[in-house]
Amino acid sequence: MTILVREAAQNSWDARDRRRATLVDFSLDLRTVGPAHAPSWRRLLGAQAPLSEHLPLRGVLGSPSIRLLEVSDRGTLGLGGPTRADESEPGNQDFVAFVRNVGEPRDVELGGGTYGFGKGIFYLLAESGTVLVHTRCRRPDGGFETRLMGCALWRSYQAPAEGGERRYTGRHWWGDVSGEVVEPLVGSTAEEVARQLGLRPFASEETGTSILVLEPHLDGLEPRAAAEYLAQTTAWQLWPKMLERPDGSVDMRFSVSCDGLDVPVPDPTTTRPLNLFVEAYRRMESPDAQRLVCRRPQRHLGRLGLVKRLMPPVDPLPAARRAMETVGIGSTTHHVCLMRPAELVVTYWPGREPGMEHLSYAGVFRADEKMDEVYARSEPPTHDAWHPQTLDPPNSTFVRMTFVRLKESVERLLELGGSARTGSAHVSLGAASNRFSVLVGGARGTGGATDLGPVAGRARALPQDEEERSGPGRPAVGSSDSPARTGSGVEPGRGTAGGNDGGARYRVRVQYVEETAYDVRSGEPVLVQAFRLPAPVAQRVSAELAVALPGTGNRESDPPLGGRKPELVGWEDPTGTLHTTPTYVIEGGDGAVWRAVVLPAPDTITEITVRSKAVSPR
Repeated sequence: MTILVREAAQNSWDARDRRRATLVDFSLDLRTVGPAHAPSWRRLLGAQAPLSEHLPLRGVLGSPSIRLLEVSDRGTLGLGGPTRADESEPGNQDFVAFVRNVGEPRDVELGGGTYGFGKGIFYLLAESGTVLVHTRCRRPDGGFETRLMGCALWRSYQAPAEGGERRYTGRHWWGDVSGEVVEPLVGSTAEEVARQLGLRPFASEETGTSILVLEPHLDGLEPRAAAEYLAQTTAWQLWPKMLERPDGSVDMRFSVSCDGLDVPVPDPTTTRPLNLFVEAYRRMESPDAQRLVCRRPQRHLGRLGLVKRLMPPVDPLPAARRAMETVGIGSTTHHVCLMRPAELVVTYWPGREPGMEHLSYAGVFRADEKMDEVYARSEPPTHDAWHPQTLDPPNSTFVRMTFVRLKESVERLLELGGSARTGSAHVSLGAASNRFSVLVGGARGTGGATDLGPVAGRARALPQDEEERSGPGRPAVGSSDSPARTGSGVEPGRGTAGGNDGGARYRVRVQYVEETAYDVRSGEPVLVQAFRLPAPVAQRVSAELAVALPGTGNRESDPPLGGRKPELVGWEDPTGTLHTTPTYVIEGGDGAVWRAVVLPAPDTITEITVRSKAVSPR
């Protein structure tokens, strides 16, 4: 259903009447054929239908109720031009392109479609394999013509015929059979049959197309739930076309109904988190937009707008949750909407998670018009991704560098270059909003909640050459004296004293191993950091715990009033025994892996530094 919405809307947008600049009305109507019209459906389509083993249409028409999904547009050109594929006529070829030549590439400059897949999705969605095409277009003489035709696309088969077996392609048509080729019903005949079938008529000077899918696949949903999902996915896939322009106009108007009842399509400007993408779109359109470029070879790729906001997690209704999951968005948003100049959503590219439960960001990237063909050719038939590996250089470089530039822009937005010291372990922030809310007068909002999600990264061990340069009295790389850098895991410690063993002098240091991991001890979620003590001397280890502040490079060891701070649970030896003392003496040099077990403060970036000090022999 999502692909149908995307592809049908692209077809409608490409078919807009550019001369009249009219609003495109796009509607989805899920309904059951009424008892007054059902006999006409069975009579007109069932009489000449292939046997059920060759096409499921007869079974659908024979059921007690016939369900339809009508996909309609108005304010478009309709399906005009010749009605036969073997007719050569300059200009409009829309009817032949849609009805006869399924799979033909686009012929509209800066259009949304590229492969003609949008024509086939109607058949794929139909359990009957059959659709009805009802369209009104302008004739070359300036008049209007209504056309009506049934089309089926199913598997090929062989059937008995005069002189033996005959092979059929699986394509079937219903319409005017008076000639050698089945043609559409036209004019008053088409309008009369459309009335018998209960189809919505066209106004006197109205043009457009309605495609009726017989017995659509609803992914196991009840009709009302399916219609609600269609409304939600319409908003997520087509929201750029809903936005009001400076002159008050909009590109497209969308509606969804189920058995005669309207199903509201969400307003992207007021629906979270779509409103965040709308804000990013406005930023992309403004002078504050970022221009993404490829330097080698030099090329302007497009414009980018990025915004970040403190927002409580989204808890959507089932239909909205399903639509969000389809585009890969969960309770928090950290995505960039990718689009080509036609401003139809391609996909939502997931950027780096912000590390705060209540912080979300959204972006909109629109490709430059000169690059439209490059991005179009990188798309699969469903138009929902950009794949640089499908292109040859330099075009593959342009698409690949788009994602590199997006990543760089997101990191600047989140200030990841100075948010915490190298190697700090990240847990989402959020509780601070509760702690600081009393300082903000006259404001209301949603506070934080504990969320100990998975750690994003890896502990950093010191390279040997850097370790050797870190002598007594000099900071080791990654210590608190080194420049602030974004990392993940825990903070490498610093050698603070020497040891003596048979006259040899050793620098004590902490070597971090494995990833900083989450675990549950005695019912409490904890952070566990593994480490070794390479120097073969007795050493006393201690843990320095703090909360890192995003965007500042600073850290706090004292919590706000009533708040919790990270606490050391204890030291776990190689046998799994936990020693619950603030410090512990360990004999180093044997390669044994110890673990510091820490209870983090909820919704914080918890920073752990393990320090060691040689113990003088008695």
